[in-house]
Amino acid sequence: MAKSGNAIIALAAGAAIGAVAALLYAPDSGEKTRKKLTKQAKKTQSDIEKKTRETYNSLTHKATELKGTVSERIDSALSSASYKADDAIVALEDKLEQLRAKNAKLQKPGTVQEAVDKVKANV
Repeated sequence: MAKSGNAIIALAAGAAIGAVAALLYAPDSGEKTRKKLTKQAKKTQSDIEKKTRETYNSLTHKATELKGTVSERIDSALSSASYKADDAIVALEDKLEQLRAKNAKLQKPGTVQEAVDKVKANV
């Protein structure tokens, strides 16, 4: 963008310098010189408008491309995070089942009482 802006400024400056030089060194009459300057000014204006349109279109195109790329990356990251979250949930559910099974073994009738009796017998 900076390069395009510099090109437009350079183009306008060149046109202005050319116009001044034409006035100073013009062998033609004043009327002819004014017509040439008017023609050159219109051409310069047209060139600047063309460059401005090209720059605008280029920037619009690049912005659209970047928008698509960013959207794709976000979708990819979200999808990856979703799969990782699903894997973590499955692992946690498996661990929960293991803990429930251990807890069920410890909750069996008599198991606690047997442990208490063993402790009392050893005292």
